[in-house]
Amino acid sequence: MSYLTRRSFLAGTASLTGLAVSGCVTGNTSPKPVQLSDDPAYLSMYRAMPEERFPLPAINLKKVPEHFYRQQVDYATSEKVGTLVVDTSKFHLYLVQENGKAMRYGVGLGRAGFEWAGRARIGRKTEWPKWTPPDEMIERQPELEQWSWRNGGMAPGLENPLGARALYIFEGNKDTLYRLHGTAEYWTIGTAVSSGCVRLMNQDIIDLYGRVPVGSPVVVLA
Repeated sequence: MSYLTRRSFLAGTASLTGLAVSGCVTGNTSPKPVQLSDDPAYLSMYRAMPEERFPLPAINLKKVPEHFYRQQVDYATSEKVGTLVVDTSKFHLYLVQENGKAMRYGVGLGRAGFEWAGRARIGRKTEWPKWTPPDEMIERQPELEQWSWRNGGMAPGLENPLGARALYIFEGNKDTLYRLHGTAEYWTIGTAVSSGCVRLMNQDIIDLYGRVPVGSPVVVLA
C-alpha cells in the first residue's frame, strides 16, 4: 500500500470512528417527555365541535396548564355521589363519583369581592343560554344595560359570556344568579376575572352538562 493510500485509509478510519462515537452520544440522549397538550386523547377531548348549534373551535391546550385538563382523579370526600364541589383554592370543580373517584375540571372564578360560597343545587340547565346581567352588575358597568332583562338579554352565541351551556345555582327555590357555565376565553381558566360565576372551557361544560341532572347538589368551598 502506497504512503498516500495508507494515509487516506487512516483518515477515513478516523472519520468513521468519530461518527461511531457521535452516534453513541446521540443514542444515549433521553427522549423528550410527551406533553399532554400533544396527547391524542386530550386533543380529541378538546377538539373542534362543528356539530354544535354554534360551531366551537378546538382548544389550544398549550394556553391551558395541564392540571386544568379534564380527568378522573382519586378524591376522598364525605359528599355523596353526584355532588359538584368547587374548590376555589385550587380552581378545580369535582363531580363526585363512586369508589373514591371524581371527574375533575379546571375552572375560572369571580374576582375578589364577588365570590360566592355555600351549599345549593342545580335549579335548571340550558344549552346555549341567553345572558342577562343582573341590575347590580349594570350599576357597576352601565354599558351592560343594552343586555338587561328590559332589553331581552344577550342572544346565545360564541360571544355570549355564558358559553355553550349553563347550570343555574339555586338555594331552595331562589335563583342565586350564579352559574356554572362555559367560556370561549379558555386561557382564563385558573384565574379570577369574572363577576362571581364559575366558568369552564366550553368542551368541559358540555361534558359536565351531560353528566349532571337538575337537582344535583353543589358545594362551593370558600
